[in-house]
Amino acid sequence: MHSIATQLNETIQRENPHVFDMLSNIGKQIYFPKEGILSQSAEAKAKAKKYNATIGIALENGQPMHLKVIQDNLSAFAPKDLYEYAPPAGKPELRAAWRKKMIEEQPSLATKSFSNPIVTNALTHGLSVVADLYADNGDSVIIPDKNWENYELTFGIRRGAEMVYYPLYNDEMKFNAAGLRDAILAQKEKGKAIVILNFPNNPTGYTPGAEEGKQIVEALKEGAEAGINLVVVTDDAYFGLFFEDSMTESMFANLCDLHPRILPIKVDGATKEEYVWGFRVGFITYAAPSSDLLSALEQKTLGIIRATISSGAHPSQTFVLHALTSPEFHAQKQEKFEIMKGRANRVKQLLDTGKFDDAWGYYPFNSGYFMCLKLKTVDAETLRNHLLDQYGVGTIALGETDLRVAFSCIEENGIDELFNLIYSGVKDLENVLTK
Repeated sequence: MHSIATQLNETIQRENPHVFDMLSNIGKQIYFPKEGILSQSAEAKAKAKKYNATIGIALENGQPMHLKVIQDNLSAFAPKDLYEYAPPAGKPELRAAWRKKMIEEQPSLATKSFSNPIVTNALTHGLSVVADLYADNGDSVIIPDKNWENYELTFGIRRGAEMVYYPLYNDEMKFNAAGLRDAILAQKEKGKAIVILNFPNNPTGYTPGAEEGKQIVEALKEGAEAGINLVVVTDDAYFGLFFEDSMTESMFANLCDLHPRILPIKVDGATKEEYVWGFRVGFITYAAPSSDLLSALEQKTLGIIRATISSGAHPSQTFVLHALTSPEFHAQKQEKFEIMKGRANRVKQLLDTGKFDDAWGYYPFNSGYFMCLKLKTVDAETLRNHLLDQYGVGTIALGETDLRVAFSCIEENGIDELFNLIYSGVKDLENVLTK
């Protein structure tokens, strides 16, 4: 094992041996090189005042070489903020701005000990980094039965972890904290589990309320007190899109310093929060009371980033930073929030009229981009195909009964027609079944 990895492991073991036990085999071996090209280039950047022949970029007239056909479209930005490599951890100014934003939007974080956010190539990459660091073959990953299918690819297929499911909703159609607790306690023999909390939930658009949030915290704490090491990942892809009757802060804030056996990891990003899906800018943030532990975890995270993508795209980081620091940012973001809220509210108003009750019910939703219908009479995949072929309407089938509808991409004045067409599709299939 490399000496730097050994030093990092010793630090983690000293500060919290439970966190060390959470690391995967790769997580224990990985490190960020302090010697070699990166460190020598950094030293040269500080001292090589005459010629710096270290880094693999091209310069011309004292700035990064570039093509006019590209720069003409990006003329608002200096070449140095576009073409050079970004640091593996991301632009320092962006990391600071995102941390500031986190505290502004989640005031309870102000008194918590957590790392500077580390830039990732959006949330999928962030989750992949987490999987590499903490998931080994046979480890349990606990997720609800209604989940984003990529978890299975990222943690299951890539890392060999075993997916453990519990029902998202209980009998009262609230978050099933008891199911989460039971799934955690069932891992006592393994002594470790990775728990993913995704609120607002994809695919249902559900975020727990304050009381449910307390129950989640208690379930996690009970698992930790039972001797289970818990890597708790808050997938906050849709953070901030809270429309009614829900928590308005990430569970991450509630998990900081909760228990030595709980390692909170926040994975979020500008992707959906700032409506820049193609920019691919995300973040990983750790919580721990020890600054030495946070530093060691950051170094291991940078090791994974260095070994995979080296660093994230510089231009998109510059664009996001420019937005976050713009005087118009908050007003423009609020404007888009109100549009999204209007679409969600119109969906709920329409469904609550009762005109579709013979065809479907719907799972509670109060946030995010999506909602899910629970079909009563027809198969979801059959309906999905029929809607595409006969009406030119796209939806997502999940299992036999659930149909996900992304109201985020439907103008409010088109919502009534959308659901009327889905209803017509159901009736078409019912007529076929009765013939």
